[in-house]
Amino acid sequence: MRSAILAGIAATAALGLVAGPALAQRDPAYAAAREAGKVGEKPDGYLGIVGDADPALQRLVNDINIKRKAVYAEKALENKATPEAYAFTSGCLAIAATKPGEKYMGPDGSWQTRTAAAPLRDPRCP
Repeated sequence: MRSAILAGIAATAALGLVAGPALAQRDPAYAAAREAGKVGEKPDGYLGIVGDADPALQRLVNDINIKRKAVYAEKALENKATPEAYAFTSGCLAIAATKPGEKYMGPDGSWQTRTAAAPLRDPRCP
């Protein structure tokens, strides 16, 4: 039963991730921060700041994360899951979708730079 729920969440989260990053990437500040390695995907489904943040970058990340949290709450309700479970699955998918050169947080909490190899992900990821 649990694996069926996770599979459903993963499928729905994948659909949400298509729109989420695409919309965020329309913001030139987000695209520049991502390209410069100043932000990265975290396993909890939220965007994180790599290193020191200036106030503008902090506002940008906060805004994106507030929007993600709202989507996770809505989609979790639709999928009869907790927002945390939905966010975690979304984080797994977002990390898997990173491209070489982009930052992501590994399972040990350290920031990693994606290479051509598959990213390091939490073993609980679907």
